[in-house]
Amino acid sequence: MLDFDYSEAFSRNLGWVTEDEQRRLQSSRVAIAGMGGVGGSHLLTLARLGVGQFHIADMDQYELANFNRQAGATVASLGRNKLEVMAELARGVNPGLHLTEFPHGVQQSNIDKFLEGVDLYVDALDFFVLDVRRAVFAACEAKGIPAITAAPLGMGVAFLAFAPGGMSFEDYFQLEGQSPEEQAIRFLLGLSPRMLQMKYLADPERVNFAEQRGPSTAMACELCAGMAATQGLKLLLGRGRVPLAPRGLHFDAYRNRLVNTWRPGGNNNLLQRLLLAIARRKLGISA
Repeated sequence: MLDFDYSEAFSRNLGWVTEDEQRRLQSSRVAIAGMGGVGGSHLLTLARLGVGQFHIADMDQYELANFNRQAGATVASLGRNKLEVMAELARGVNPGLHLTEFPHGVQQSNIDKFLEGVDLYVDALDFFVLDVRRAVFAACEAKGIPAITAAPLGMGVAFLAFAPGGMSFEDYFQLEGQSPEEQAIRFLLGLSPRMLQMKYLADPERVNFAEQRGPSTAMACELCAGMAATQGLKLLLGRGRVPLAPRGLHFDAYRNRLVNTWRPGGNNNLLQRLLLAIARRKLGISA
């Protein structure tokens, strides 16, 4: 049996963090909703950073269509619960992890329990799961919990953060009362006002908002994990500047571009409303 030593296992973090900060990370608790596309990568990256406590949620099982991007998707894990597999992988990084598992996913009935004692929320829900996403971000706002999302778009990542005293998720995205398709468009354009990924979309037919499907890459998921863990570290340790909504970041590795986005008023911004109208027309969706 391995005699696991936390200090030795994560000693190579030191230099970029102090010993005291590493201890603070060990005692931090992060909630991650979703263990699929980006969630599994978030969990493993934060575990390797030395974060010692997690609340994790997912209700799905692995299937072949997950193999192109999901950290836990292998032949051995086919048909297995994503939560169970990712918990095993995370404990393989740090056997001393404190994991609280939510095998039925995050629902209205368990949001309070899911966020209990949490220092940071990392969004990893499926793109189209917007009702639950809105509820979790609203609960984070009410509880004063910083909440971040890093979206895998094309071969890059779009990042937004919401923190106490700043703009809320709902004020930024303006999703209330909208149809599912309109909510999806507003979520996408809010995440990615510059839409860097669209310049190299090879087959637009693979994007279908009505059928709730779109293409993905492993590169984007790994970039998301790096972005979320870095910004999450700053929030957990209280040092370094984190862009808060309506400001955001979009890095696209394919186009070799990093842009700092700024949409005062969020989706109510005049320019944003124009871009939304153009997107609706291209997708054949009425407002």
